Amino acid sequence: MISYDKLLEKFKNLLKNNTLKFTKQRELILKFLYENDEHFTPEEIYMILKKKNPDINIGIATVYRTLTLLEDAGIASSISFGTQGKKYELGLKKHHDHLICTTCGDIIEFFDETIEMQQEKIAKKFNFKMTDHTMKIVGLCEKCQ
Repeated sequence: MISYDKLLEKFKNLLKNNTLKFTKQRELILKFLYENDEHFTPEEIYMILKKKNPDINIGIATVYRTLTLLEDAGIASSISFGTQGKKYELGLKKHHDHLICTTCGDIIEFFDETIEMQQEKIAKKFNFKMTDHTMKIVGLCEKCQ
């Protein structure tokens, strides 16, 4: 995985290229994603950052805009929960897919080589050049069954 310093440098260049200022608030969002392996809604990120940094004025709009910028740049990725919105994670992790519990909301990350090979076969069969994919399996986790 990329070091935080390299990620921060990449983030600063991203902001500069989009004529946006580097701020402590934006850095806190980036650092939060880097330091946490779970998936968070923008509202959860906002509440956690406000609680951990009461002296820093951070707005929910800043969280949304920064997450969108990070996702567009491939630094963050999200899983859509339909009307419930998106949950974000650092997008620089090794590729993985997700099992999502519809009762408790738990997200289990997994990787399966057979599934990966099957997707490549399907793409080849249809003469389709796959550049990326996302797999989300929805159901009930072990504790909610």
